[in-house]
Amino acid sequence: MTNEAIRVIKERRSVREYLPKPIPKEILEDIVDCGRLAPSANNIQPWLFVVTTEKPIKEKIASLATYGKFIANAGACISVFCRKDAYHAIEDGCAATENILLAAKAYDIASCWVAGYNRPYSEAIRELLNVPEDYMLISLLSLGYSDKVVTRNKKPLKEVMRWEKY
Repeated sequence: MTNEAIRVIKERRSVREYLPKPIPKEILEDIVDCGRLAPSANNIQPWLFVVTTEKPIKEKIASLATYGKFIANAGACISVFCRKDAYHAIEDGCAATENILLAAKAYDIASCWVAGYNRPYSEAIRELLNVPEDYMLISLLSLGYSDKVVTRNKKPLKEVMRWEKY
């Protein structure tokens, strides 16, 4: 019998098509809470999460994000920011991002990670969301209910794993 956490990790896929169905606020809060609980260097917890559910703001984010046009149709967009001065802020933000993606999958909510760090649109999104200047965008996460089944070929374990040395 497979552990539920292992199942969620193995079944999670990037989904870019969503049904027009809102995600309950309580579920979004629980998903973000899972991001908040991610590991961080020296437990600094440099993150800030902005949850966007209003259509006009999602549409503006989608228009700015080079490869995130589908954000406009998502039930929510979670923007992950970290303090610029934080030690290992990028890694910490990515750990929080992954926790959010897995928590969404556990709720049967589809998601997709859109690059945010050091992108041409990063500052514009920070300004749009009124996030203080001492934070940088790490990722944009589209979340929504979907009826799409996405399959992706992943490299086999034997191709990416070595024991002891290469």
